[in-house]
Amino acid sequence: MDSQKQQFVLNRARKNLRREVGRAIADFNMIEAGDLVMVCLSGGKDSYTMLDILLNLQRHAPIDFRITAVNLDQKQPGFPADVLPDYLQSIGVDYHIIEQDTYSIVKDKTPEGKTFCGLCSRLRRGSLYTTARQLGATKIALGHHREDIIETLFLNMFYGGKLKAMPPKLLSDDGDNVVIRPLAYCKEKEIAKYAELMEFPIIPCNLCGSQPNMQRQVIKQMLADWDREHPGRVESIFRSIANVSLSHLADISRYPFASLKATGTGTSEPDDAGLITLREIV
Repeated sequence: MDSQKQQFVLNRARKNLRREVGRAIADFNMIEAGDLVMVCLSGGKDSYTMLDILLNLQRHAPIDFRITAVNLDQKQPGFPADVLPDYLQSIGVDYHIIEQDTYSIVKDKTPEGKTFCGLCSRLRRGSLYTTARQLGATKIALGHHREDIIETLFLNMFYGGKLKAMPPKLLSDDGDNVVIRPLAYCKEKEIAKYAELMEFPIIPCNLCGSQPNMQRQVIKQMLADWDREHPGRVESIFRSIANVSLSHLADISRYPFASLKATGTGTSEPDDAGLITLREIV
């Protein structure tokens, strides 16, 4: 591909991602005037893309907000400690590298045959929440995309018996932190293409990569098979997450089934009382 055509493809990819990120930010009021957004950078394609698009939007946004990038160095063997600092310095963004050996804890505490993800994510989340408070960050931005949200929905259904996904915006249990996922509307394949075009210095996660049969990979393959055999199915699933009718489920704690009475009056929109959005269910 010649340089002119490559630049055209890159600009189009950036425009598409900017549109979807901007739409998610607007729909969920993710970023407000005066915010300090702590962008969590792992070194993977998703977080690089998130940082790049947010910096691009920041330059054109009608409001003022600040961005600081944070990487949690979990002391995984072979982790290239210079890659992220070199990259962040090259683009001139404020950043912090937090060193905490969660790798040893995860390896020591996880039973043989079990996945590392649960404990690893809890330890990482705790470290990031603490860092956000120390920095005075008002929003914590994570790089989860559309497929991550859908995969989480099926993980919770298949293995947890719960209808629960991954929210684009979340208030932490302690009430101290607001987590946002600006890539919530973005497709993974578009992120991957953009990361390739941008030639981000990707750092693989060796801890997770050593577990190819973990549950999330099984779900990911299932969704890929569905999308190949039934184009549009995954898109439809994502739309359904944002269009929920509680009156047609069976959770008595979320809908007053016990108090339903015949009123003698009909309605053309019987589900109105039970309609909720992605903001409310996850």
